[in-house]
Amino acid sequence: MTLDIRDCPSPNHGPRKGGVTEPDLILIHYTAMQGGPGPAIKRLCDPSTEVSCHYVVGETGDIARLVPDDRRAWHAGAGRWGASEDINSRSLGIELSNDGFSPFPAPQMEALDALLHDLLDRYGIEPEGVIGHSDCAPGRKIDPGRRFDWRRLALRGLAVWPETATAATETFRDHARAFGFTADVDEDTLLSAFRLHFRPQARGPLDNIDAGMARDLAIRFPA
Repeated sequence: MTLDIRDCPSPNHGPRKGGVTEPDLILIHYTAMQGGPGPAIKRLCDPSTEVSCHYVVGETGDIARLVPDDRRAWHAGAGRWGASEDINSRSLGIELSNDGFSPFPAPQMEALDALLHDLLDRYGIEPEGVIGHSDCAPGRKIDPGRRFDWRRLALRGLAVWPETATAATETFRDHARAFGFTADVDEDTLLSAFRLHFRPQARGPLDNIDAGMARDLAIRFPA
């Protein structure tokens, strides 16, 4: 798929901090707005909102660039992944036009695939660097939500997916943190964020499968 990106410049950005020159994370969001990408782009370009992102992908596969890749967009807010608390300086932010409840249409996902392929190749970002807003801000954010197909991305080499295995439940927190879930939250909130990404249909208390999946991710993709 050929990328066709239109520029819709937002003023809401600044220099990357802490000596970061290129991103090593990509954060996926949803806009939680109706009416297509237009209202979201308008808000993300409004200086009074003090929010932005690098790209917005519409339901029909259209892509808008709001902030240049070398600039620090204001999309992540307070959060933590691995050793970093300044996610904005490390990342590129992609907003998917979606109300938070609807499926993500095929043209939108195909455009996201193409955009991710380009960004991962261009900046040498590893698939484990593609995460959701809910991963770095558990308990505060839930996007891109239960309907987002992370496994689809992983099968295309654009994210990672754990092997189904089992382990002792008491190892879950340490292994989840080793993978990257380092936000200071209680175990229930951590489990909810982990399942939102890797087991969206799972319910009930922490189990051996949660722990086994976290262990596999920690061993193969330590943050």
